[in-house]
Amino acid sequence: MSGEGATRFRYAWTRMLYSIRGRATVISVAVTLIVGLLAMALALILARDVATNAAWEGASGQMQRAALQVRDGRTDTPLTVDDTPDDLVQVVDEHGTVLNASSRLTDEPPLLRTNTREYFVDGETCLRGNGACVWVTGVRVDGSAYDRPVMVFGAAEPPPLLRGWALAGEMALLLMFLLIVVGWWTWRSVGLAFTPVDDLRREIATINAAGTGARVTVPKTHGELQDLAETVNNTLGRLDEAAGRERRFISDASHDLRNPIAGLHTRLELALHEDDDDRWRPDVRAALRDTERLNEIVADLLELSRLDSRAPAPQEHIDLAELTRREVERRPDRVPIGTDLEPGVVVVANPVRLARVLGNLLTNAERHAVAAVDVTVRRDGPDAVLEVRDDGSGIPEKYRERVFERFARLPESQQRDPAGTGLGLPIAREIAETYGGGLRLMDAPRGARFVMRLPLAP
Repeated sequence: MSGEGATRFRYAWTRMLYSIRGRATVISVAVTLIVGLLAMALALILARDVATNAAWEGASGQMQRAALQVRDGRTDTPLTVDDTPDDLVQVVDEHGTVLNASSRLTDEPPLLRTNTREYFVDGETCLRGNGACVWVTGVRVDGSAYDRPVMVFGAAEPPPLLRGWALAGEMALLLMFLLIVVGWWTWRSVGLAFTPVDDLRREIATINAAGTGARVTVPKTHGELQDLAETVNNTLGRLDEAAGRERRFISDASHDLRNPIAGLHTRLELALHEDDDDRWRPDVRAALRDTERLNEIVADLLELSRLDSRAPAPQEHIDLAELTRREVERRPDRVPIGTDLEPGVVVVANPVRLARVLGNLLTNAERHAVAAVDVTVRRDGPDAVLEVRDDGSGIPEKYRERVFERFARLPESQQRDPAGTGLGLPIAREIAETYGGGLRLMDAPRGARFVMRLPLAP
């Protein structure tokens, strides 16, 4: 079995044993099998009795008619009672010699062994010619055309549908069909019963993408499922209310902090331009850098609040290569940035947010680069691709998703920028996903390689 086949088998086996649907099906089939085997055993016993009685009645009828003929002196050979080829009658003397018989029993030995003291016998025997098993009844006739007491036998076969192994096979097939029907019906019925639950689960799974205010459909069943859906909606309402309070706090706090930070930033810049003693200038420059960093943190928090609230931003057609060129030119010359920009790569997005993505990626690359950063813009099928690469030590594969978690920072990043918050890359990915794209960390010969994909404008 191939690896894929083995995986599918394990999945099916696990689902059958551990899922509610599978366990209900297994239990139903097992109970049906036990009940069916008991019923089959009882039915076999009953069928055997019915077959025996039917054969006995048939044999007794032929025996009586044959005995009357023998008593009346008829000795026709072969002996017939119903003028049909299915007659099974036989006349045997007290020494076991067959005196007369029907055509089917011409070459058969005595059907039953008897003695002179028995007047009535019955039993079961199998014919030597074709192996058919028959029920035999016999009666002793003293006065007959044979001038001596004889035993007249009549025999009959059980009905074809009630014969031994044939009946057992027929019932086994019937039981197998019943098990298949019960298993299919149970699997289907339980599946149909869980269909509303699956619909509810799918609706809940889409709520993250739908944003705030999303609710699940409440089925009007007036039962447990309706209660569950109403409880889910009540919980979602409370979560929306709590999330709304958190976003409002972040937004209000960010707005309230930006004004004093901007004022402080302005005063520090003016102080640096004063013609005065230079001894305090290093402290002012340090304070100015701190205010710039604080302003960046506040801006990140405000952007997160907007992204979480799905706040709409005006969109327009943007030449990604031109936007990248402008952002690269605005960067300070801390690390050389090489560009390979394909013109005419147009996307539909908000230019401020895309500029923020590029700025966050370039800031991260400059922080870890040794000598250079490379930026590429190109087409790739229906996508616009933006790549930012650095020649630093790179990021281990096990941390490639962790860097996109909010406030997550790797040890190297903490050493290079102790004041960082770990929000730049998560914001960049969320912005890319907002416009139907994505941001991933891909393999590179050296350093880190961030690749953003966005759908090309129609």
